[in-house]
Amino acid sequence: MATHFLPIPDRWGRVSVYRPGFPTVLRLSKLADYAVVLLARLGQEDGLHTAPALAAATGIAEPTVAKVLRMLSQACLVEAQRGARGGHRLAKPISAIPLSDVIVAMDGPIALTACVDGATGGCEAEGHCPVRGRWDPVNEAVRAALSAVTIADLARPSCSELHRGASIFPLTTGAALTAAPLAAE
Repeated sequence: MATHFLPIPDRWGRVSVYRPGFPTVLRLSKLADYAVVLLARLGQEDGLHTAPALAAATGIAEPTVAKVLRMLSQACLVEAQRGARGGHRLAKPISAIPLSDVIVAMDGPIALTACVDGATGGCEAEGHCPVRGRWDPVNEAVRAALSAVTIADLARPSCSELHRGASIFPLTTGAALTAAPLAAE
């Protein structure tokens, strides 16, 4: 029996592969995905960006943009400036923001199972589990892999975009920069 893979593009042109009958595992939350998109957009131009402008540039609903920016601000990944000339800007360059920091800011600690890092009380089989504590090296490998990728890595133009000269986000001012779609899911 052959397994069919259906490529499904999202609103940013990224393609994920949906496999009917297979559960999705190790998938970023929508808020973490939106956070990466917003950080990539903030990294395109210096200065302050308002939530409405970011919503228009990315296609993400304004209330969601505001929520994500608030969470990123609490994690010290973006800075907020209040007032009539207020907005948001990066707290540090996107080349210094690992993907793992964004995931932790949006979703909490990265843990593949309830018993990772010695946690207790999160699993019914904890008292007699034959693999208890053995997930820690796997979890560390996942954390290390996510820490090795920066938002700048994800925002880099892909080869096809360089050849097309396309831009994911329309720019209203400044030089025309491009951003690559996020890695396929």
